[in-house]
Amino acid sequence: MKNLVTLFLGIILGAAAMYYFCANYNEEDMVDSMLPRNPKGYIDAGQISALTQAYNPRYDLISDSIFPNTEFGDNRSSWYALQDVRDYLTIAENQADSLGYVMTGVRIYPGAYPDSKGVPGYSTYLFVPTGYKNTSQGNVLHMSFQGNNDIPNGGGLNKGGDGDPPSANYPQ
Repeated sequence: MKNLVTLFLGIILGAAAMYYFCANYNEEDMVDSMLPRNPKGYIDAGQISALTQAYNPRYDLISDSIFPNTEFGDNRSSWYALQDVRDYLTIAENQADSLGYVMTGVRIYPGAYPDSKGVPGYSTYLFVPTGYKNTSQGNVLHMSFQGNNDIPNGGGLNKGGDGDPPSANYPQ
């Protein structure tokens, strides 16, 4: 009889707990908690516009001096397909591991194609893997203390699409 009372008391307490937790369940809160947080450095469209407008004097200086007799100035942007960026990051992480490095991010370098037939080459932007040498499995130093240098002999990503037209500013 004592065990039967304990069983019924457990069922009643369990049902009350389920009612309490289910009644307080908010599907929107669950979905929001599953979304990724904004990364460090995330900016909104207004900030993007302000930064690209602040770049205008530099862009004009480059275009006026290097591209004076062309229809459009130099590239202001490079476009990369999302799948290409994902594939590159996977390849770069695997390559870093095989080179004995831990990849912690990418650095973006400006570059330029060589002049061809008297026409200046457009600017481009290159992704380069960064990280630190994997010296031991049990290292207690946080990765930020170890540096985020370019990984020697790590491959990069190039061949982003030009702006439309190349001199177009944000937004396109």
